Amino acid sequence: MPQILIKEDKQTIEIPISLTAVSGKIRIKNRSMLNEYGTPVAAKKDGFSISNYVEWQIGYDVVKKETEKLAGSSLPETEFIGANGKPKALYELSEYIWYFYKWNVITRKELEDIVVYLNLVQDQDLIDNNSELQIDRSHPIKKDINGFGFEYTQVKYPLLIYKFDGCEIVTEIKITEKQYAVGIQPMLYLCFPITELKAKSNLIGRCAETKEIAYFEVSKSNIKVFLEMLKMFGILSKNHKHDVLQIIRTITN
Repeated sequence: MPQILIKEDKQTIEIPISLTAVSGKIRIKNRSMLNEYGTPVAAKKDGFSISNYVEWQIGYDVVKKETEKLAGSSLPETEFIGANGKPKALYELSEYIWYFYKWNVITRKELEDIVVYLNLVQDQDLIDNNSELQIDRSHPIKKDINGFGFEYTQVKYPLLIYKFDGCEIVTEIKITEKQYAVGIQPMLYLCFPITELKAKSNLIGRCAETKEIAYFEVSKSNIKVFLEMLKMFGILSKNHKHDVLQIIRTITN
């Protein structure tokens, strides 16, 4: 994957987006309505349509010992201690905000306002502690399928969708089980229409080329969305809140 393109003269950052990846943090999906569950698109086979969108599990830091991932950051020399006690560098979301702060597009006051906001949010009010956002399992019932007597139950996962004013970008927060521990974890995704991408030619109505890359541009017109996302990350859990506060300190120092 190519590195991000930092254009200081234009004050923009272009982020490479793989159009053919079927796994990983960034995927092309399809849905006809905003509150529908998106389904993956086989862009090389089925082509692109106006109802396609990019789903990106955007990150905000990288553990410095993860050298391969650290190589993807343009700011590997930055450092803060994460909630997990490990040295981390700015990456993706925090990386973009660092540049726009350096370019005086984002002000110190805007970052300090997020610190004030997060310090007022109590642990019991964080999303992972919200009793209304728990995974719901229906009561099991007997279900016979081809001679096997199964216990049948339905599992419902909470999904929060936030629409940003004045743009086509939305965030989704999906509540899932923790992979390696007991409890739930909120996962934040950035979603936007594929029409927001800069490609070699119009995407609608054609198939993706092998390993084709398009670019998403972060600029003055949408960087405040990313700033709001950083604030949103801070209310996901106690660990997220710690990390976001440390990230802001790293950016402003």
